[in-house]
Amino acid sequence: MAPTLAQRHLPRPTRDWAEIQERMLVPLYEAVYERFEVGRHSHVLGLGCGSGLALVMAAARGATVTGADTDEARLELARQRLLPEPQWGARHWTARVLPGGPDGGPDGAALREGPPPTLVTAFDTLPDAAVLARVAQAAGRGVPVVLAGWGPAERCAAAPALRVAQRLAQRPAEPERAAGRCWRPGGRDDLEDLARRAGLRPDGSGRVACPFGYADLDSAVRGLVSTGLYDAAVRATDEEQVAKELAEALRPHVRPDGTVWMQNLFRYVVAMT
Repeated sequence: MAPTLAQRHLPRPTRDWAEIQERMLVPLYEAVYERFEVGRHSHVLGLGCGSGLALVMAAARGATVTGADTDEARLELARQRLLPEPQWGARHWTARVLPGGPDGGPDGAALREGPPPTLVTAFDTLPDAAVLARVAQAAGRGVPVVLAGWGPAERCAAAPALRVAQRLAQRPAEPERAAGRCWRPGGRDDLEDLARRAGLRPDGSGRVACPFGYADLDSAVRGLVSTGLYDAAVRATDEEQVAKELAEALRPHVRPDGTVWMQNLFRYVVAMT
């Protein structure tokens, strides 16, 4: 899809995320929405909603949607998608977009202003336990919360490329930290532990294959860098070094036609407020 004029004025990582990378998680979004029968009687609250594709998919099913994020550039694109100006065409759903507060989470009072959610999701960025607890309190009792993350490294072909971010950032993975936009191999209990620290009760889980496919090596590098997982590596080195080493890590996945393909497994946990 060609970018709109407004999208062209967004930072390049935001455009790359929306145009290249975000769609790689569509199988995850679809699996969760199918499991919870998201439709016109649903209100989906997306934490770390990014540029809003997952919420657009929920809204297309008839759901009311609310999104929150601290990345203002991505949030602006979510506003364009979910709250279009009249000249961009009429929308046929009810949506709200909320900025994140100083601690990274949406304001509890703002959450309570709208209808209570029937489903809370954290697909791309995991909130910390304190934020998740506050959101759960605002949502009320008996609401499912879906926390998603990478599966085991051995089931994710992208893992070697993602390790480039850790190595260049000159710091080890932090196994005790299960929140934020960072990569670490998916442990069996990490998402459940986050849910319990927030006072939630784990109540099921699932695994979803999310293959990453790119038109060429340049698109693959741009798409992965747009995730935010390489930000610390860029600060520690520079964009050119990150792109060079990431391209080398991706070469084993380049097909004869020049496309790049990696099979990855994502997992999610359902927890009840």
